[in-house]
Amino acid sequence: DESIGTWDRGFEWPYHSRRSTAPLRLTMTDLPERYHVNEIFYSLQGEGRRSGTANVFIRFARCNLTCNVLEHGFDCDTEFTSGRHLPASEVAAEALDACDGKCRAVVFTGGEPTLQLDKALCDALTRVGFSYFAIETNGTNAIPPGVELQFVTVSPKTAEHTLRIAGPVSELKYVRRYGQGIPRPRLQAEYRYISPAFDAHALDPKDLDWCIQLVKQHPEWSLSLQQHKFWGIR
Repeated sequence: DESIGTWDRGFEWPYHSRRSTAPLRLTMTDLPERYHVNEIFYSLQGEGRRSGTANVFIRFARCNLTCNVLEHGFDCDTEFTSGRHLPASEVAAEALDACDGKCRAVVFTGGEPTLQLDKALCDALTRVGFSYFAIETNGTNAIPPGVELQFVTVSPKTAEHTLRIAGPVSELKYVRRYGQGIPRPRLQAEYRYISPAFDAHALDPKDLDWCIQLVKQHPEWSLSLQQHKFWGIR
């Protein structure tokens, strides 16, 4: 399907980045030969610029952060600790199976996908027909060497000086609760979003109204909601 993965030709650029040298980051040599995958499923993107597009989501287990309300203003509502260890060929086969071969777009998410994503997995997915790769990352690691991505979403959860990903990126997304100020990002991005925090599937109207007011006061930002939670899909 020629339309899949080409919805916005402006972002069909190879994304390269240097390897992180931050001391607390895992390197590829620390990882097992198999990928620790939490789940693989076919659904619609619910947030940001690509909202509403069909993708196969590959959710990796493990994260290098533990988001909590005291430090970050919200608790992480995604379960990504469990999973299976799969070789690249099985990940690719399950991704193709999930969409019955209809989709060409993959979103790498987590957890933190940069802890495990590598060129070998992208190559395996390419061999079975996938051609559009996007990632959702917290930005504390660089994109692994050799990985080419068509869309990069960074959702920072830590201070700007801790980010190791190289810009520009496709979009920045900051989660906010009532009382949290407008971000002051160092990273350059084509699109910038404010997203109110969810508690599981519940959205506090106070948080939503606060984010609306932030965007109205700073119109260079846009509002993004986790629409898939309203739609009742994953």
